[in-house]
Amino acid sequence: MARQYQFDDFTLDQTRYRLQRGELLLRLEKRPMELLILLLERRGELVTRDEIAAKLWGKDVFLDVDHSINTAVRKVRGVLRDDPEKPRYIETVVGKGYRFAAPVVCRNGNFNSATVVESNVQVQISPSPVLEPASATVVATKSSEKRFGSSGMKVALGAAVVLALLAIAWMFYRGSRAKNTAQPPIKALAVLPLKNLSGDPTQEYLADGMTEELIGRLSGIHDLRVISRTSAMQFKDTTLSVPEIAKVLNVDAVVEGSVIRERNRIRVHAQLIRAATDEHVWAEYYDRELRDVLALESDVAQAIAEKVEVSVTGQERARLVAARPVAPEVYEIYLKALHAPSNTKAEVEQNIAQFEEAIHKDPTFAPAYVGLAGEYEGLGTIFIGGSPAETRPKVISAAQKALELDPTLAEPHILLADIYQRRWQWREAEAEYRRALELKPNDAEAYRGFADWLMCQGRIDEALAWARRARELDPLGEGGAQIAWILIMGHRYDEAIREVRTTIEVHPNAAHPKFVLAFALIFNGQADVAISVLEKLVSMTNRSPGPLELLAPAYARAGRRTEAYRLIEEMKERRRKGYFPAGAFINSYLALGDYDQAFYWCEEAYKEQSNILQFVKVQPFFDPVRGDPRFKDLLRRVGLN
Repeated sequence: MARQYQFDDFTLDQTRYRLQRGELLLRLEKRPMELLILLLERRGELVTRDEIAAKLWGKDVFLDVDHSINTAVRKVRGVLRDDPEKPRYIETVVGKGYRFAAPVVCRNGNFNSATVVESNVQVQISPSPVLEPASATVVATKSSEKRFGSSGMKVALGAAVVLALLAIAWMFYRGSRAKNTAQPPIKALAVLPLKNLSGDPTQEYLADGMTEELIGRLSGIHDLRVISRTSAMQFKDTTLSVPEIAKVLNVDAVVEGSVIRERNRIRVHAQLIRAATDEHVWAEYYDRELRDVLALESDVAQAIAEKVEVSVTGQERARLVAARPVAPEVYEIYLKALHAPSNTKAEVEQNIAQFEEAIHKDPTFAPAYVGLAGEYEGLGTIFIGGSPAETRPKVISAAQKALELDPTLAEPHILLADIYQRRWQWREAEAEYRRALELKPNDAEAYRGFADWLMCQGRIDEALAWARRARELDPLGEGGAQIAWILIMGHRYDEAIREVRTTIEVHPNAAHPKFVLAFALIFNGQADVAISVLEKLVSMTNRSPGPLELLAPAYARAGRRTEAYRLIEEMKERRRKGYFPAGAFINSYLALGDYDQAFYWCEEAYKEQSNILQFVKVQPFFDPVRGDPRFKDLLRRVGLN
């Protein structure tokens, strides 16, 4: 079977799945590449649409094949710059199929022979260092003999031999040149969102889930920088080229591919592409039962790790290989909950119910416990305002159960570290963050968490370094908001505002960056601007505790004390009717200069282990009372003196 084809100045290397025009590497996706190979293999013959569908997608695939064939043909013509109205390469046989019409030079996989195909004349040549035309065997049709005669045949033979020799010489020259040109190592990688080709939009969660799993597995390799899911998902359905994406993410290579689900089977295509040259380094298909999806993900991750040629330790390899069967129903419930929105209390509670359903169906499925712990942690944030006394024990319980079932998981350690930090268990929190980074050295959340830990200790410069490392791993995420938060704690307000505004440009609908911006504006003497930001945020979050607790001090700093007190009364009324965090009142009274009330609420927050007290050493609202004995005592009790 031919493995290399040359036509005009194009060369297609079937073995390496690489198409070139001269020295220029051309990008062509898997299916269009397979279509071009099929047409070249059958050059000069009609290839029907049914044959194309069967070859490229299989007989039983469930999708719009006609549309897919048209798309593949269009992409091939586009890369070849072939005019469908006046085709040089791909002729359309209306209602039937397609034919490759141009002359083709072919070489087989062992490089023992070459064939020039042109019109009705075929010349077979055995290559050697010096190849004489006399050693060629000529095979011509009778019609050609009659048409050209003896002299015409000689001319055709001579021309064909020269073309073949030139083609072979060019291929060997380029091949030797390529071997002598060492490619730079792949040290940074992005896994782009896998495409859902199932023909069913409701299966999108499956493709997203597999993308996240691949990122997670590869993130465990210390010598490879892997871009986080948050940034990678920004390129879902992108029209940017691989080099353009790689430039934005600062990576050496990308992984892209697709997922097709057919009942309880799943088919995955993945390919590794070198960013600088757009060269396909590796491509493979995987076809498994859905219950073996974790093993499939493991195989893909192992193959990628092998192709990028990074050092993988024994422990890292063990984590790459680890897999177990999972019931399709359980995996579906888990993925749907994992990728569902969690911006409101109702959404979080719905996700909790789904994770609990997955656990009920399979109590040994560790990732479901991780998801459950994450939702309970979200329930306790300032934007939802769940009670720490209720949510934190549930986070700890679910995270510890996940580790009991799978000690190789990094995410439970991050969740435990977050809770220990809010409980002022500083040593335990540090140990958990470090353990998470041992298990998953590319986890941006672990870097962000440890950056916060350092900030709470007052180690601002170290915290910034860790936060910036997190942003390297997640360049399009909300990491700029965390860097801005650390800058605020270091009293660097102008820098913080510039930093967080950049994040808001990328995430205009995200609540947390706007909260950080308002915080910085208040301390930068721009309380009126902060009020405008916060009033919109209060409405956007359905008057959640976080924006309210900051809007009152913004009113106070702007001289609108009556409105500040009115808002405090609203928060107290909500606290009388149900849980509302005690810490929400501290900043308001500090901004109003009512320090006795501020310390009263500090005591209430201490009883609750409120989130705000982890920042007490560095939070600027406390600056006026740092010399107060009550503050020093509070600092001692939370372990930050």
